[in-house]
Amino acid sequence: MHTKDKSFMDSIEETLIAIILGLMTLITFINVVLRYSAGSGFGDFMNNIFGINGGLIWGLEATSILFAWLVLLGVSYCVKITAHLGVDSVINLFRMATRRKLAMLATAISIAYALLLLKASYDYYANFANLPATTGAWFPTGFEEMKITNYRSWYEVDRVPMPDWLRFIEPMINEGEAYNKIPRFIPYIILPVGAALLLYRLVQAFMALAKGSRDTLIVSHEAEDDVKEVAAQAAKEA
Repeated sequence: MHTKDKSFMDSIEETLIAIILGLMTLITFINVVLRYSAGSGFGDFMNNIFGINGGLIWGLEATSILFAWLVLLGVSYCVKITAHLGVDSVINLFRMATRRKLAMLATAISIAYALLLLKASYDYYANFANLPATTGAWFPTGFEEMKITNYRSWYEVDRVPMPDWLRFIEPMINEGEAYNKIPRFIPYIILPVGAALLLYRLVQAFMALAKGSRDTLIVSHEAEDDVKEVAAQAAKEA
């Protein structure tokens, strides 16, 4: 089980998840308002003052990017708080010590998968960030030699415009050329970061299982127990 005390990383993850959910909700709400107000006085005002006619043209893409960030951050955080769903009908037939060993085996397999995922996600991200990809089919054995054809940091997203406060990166990575849209290496960074966080949380879970401070990798029947406890409490108060 996880402790109730929040670490600094827990706070960062929870804050990022809350911000992402808030931004997704805000962008979607604004788009709905703009779409249904098109042709009205308010719609004409937004069109004349801000040049927005019928909605944010980049809203859907921005929401999709934020949703991808939300999922990849949530996967690792759910490992931390034991929130992933699982079927434990078979493992519940064994004693607790055996269940913990089976959970350690499942976690070890998940760690191996997370390592493969980290390599693949980094290699994919390297294509857009002027970074050398790794060599080796399964695990990294080194880095590829960079060629001029490997520099692809000029790749942009389809619709999300480049904000002025990010233009300091242009001379650093794009030879001073201006971006019209956000470069892809910015939203795509969540791929290796999310994989690294997942690996970190799985290693944490394995160590907790080995120490006996955690019994499982999945939520198991805890949710049912919590519902029963709340129902029993409500019945007493009634």
